[in-house]
Amino acid sequence: MHAHRLPILLLHAWWALLQAGAATVAPVPIRTRGQASSPSPLAFMLSLYRDPPRADIIRSLQAQDVEVDGQNWTFAFDFSFLSQEEDLEWAELRLQLSSPVDLSPDVPLSIEIFHQPKLETEQDPANCLERLQMELFTITLSQVTFSSGSMVLEVTRPLSKWLKHPGELEEQMSSLARECWQRPPTAPVINVLLLLYSNLSPEQRLLGGPTLLWEAESSWRAQEGQLSRERGRRHPRHHLPDRSQLCRKVKFQVDFNVIGWGAWIIYPKQYNAYRCEGECPNPVGEEFHPTNHAYIQSLLKRYQPHRVPSTCCAPVKTKPLSMLYVDNGKVLLDHHKDMIVEECGCL
Repeated sequence: MHAHRLPILLLHAWWALLQAGAATVAPVPIRTRGQASSPSPLAFMLSLYRDPPRADIIRSLQAQDVEVDGQNWTFAFDFSFLSQEEDLEWAELRLQLSSPVDLSPDVPLSIEIFHQPKLETEQDPANCLERLQMELFTITLSQVTFSSGSMVLEVTRPLSKWLKHPGELEEQMSSLARECWQRPPTAPVINVLLLLYSNLSPEQRLLGGPTLLWEAESSWRAQEGQLSRERGRRHPRHHLPDRSQLCRKVKFQVDFNVIGWGAWIIYPKQYNAYRCEGECPNPVGEEFHPTNHAYIQSLLKRYQPHRVPSTCCAPVKTKPLSMLYVDNGKVLLDHHKDMIVEECGCL
């Protein structure tokens, strides 16, 4: 008689425990703890390399300064890399906490993000630091997740406008009055990483985006002169060919009568197609519009001359030619692409 009532009693007991558990857990503040297994920035980026998300560029920025004061968290990064328009697809802050931090579920986190240029090595950190407030916003704990032992905060929308209009950052920094800002005491965070997943703008895609040569010349090693000093120590100065002998566009007159096409081409009977001739220097410069492959080949040619041939002077930009001609008894006007060389480069 009691056996058939036992499942019902167990069900009621289970429901009561759930209700009591929910009532007990809800008012307790969330307490986050850092995990020793949280990956380093390099390890995390290597994991992305092995299984890359769909984005043109993925950047990881190490925090210059971090301050955690209750529910108010401040982060400073060096955004000096901003130089071209990009469409930000996703941005997240990944924090590895070195000590427990109490977070109240009823009070949102206040997040403040600053642009703070990196100090030169010879500068004293106690000196006045330049800072520009980029965003101040709040997030709820429902927007906080945990991944690989790190606390993850999604910050896409606050930062998207800066990548869309990078010139605004430099303008505001130039008009900013220099204020003396002292570094805060060590915060309970040992690793803060800002990850930016962005795509090139449609305009940049049409232009092809920055080349590997452009990236190398604008790198911090080149800016500090280390790259040029290394080259000077290891390799003597190479003799460059005369400018008049370098890759260039020259005239190339085409007469359709000579090649037997004059009978069916009405106009033009002849035109200047231009052609490319000349030498390509090693390493090749940006003015020769090299592909990334050609740039690497030219570098290898300089350091190991007998291993690979020089890059070739060839057309890199062409334009069409409008032609009036006869086809099957009909007169046609057509625009044939890639008929006239506009620019030459090294490929």
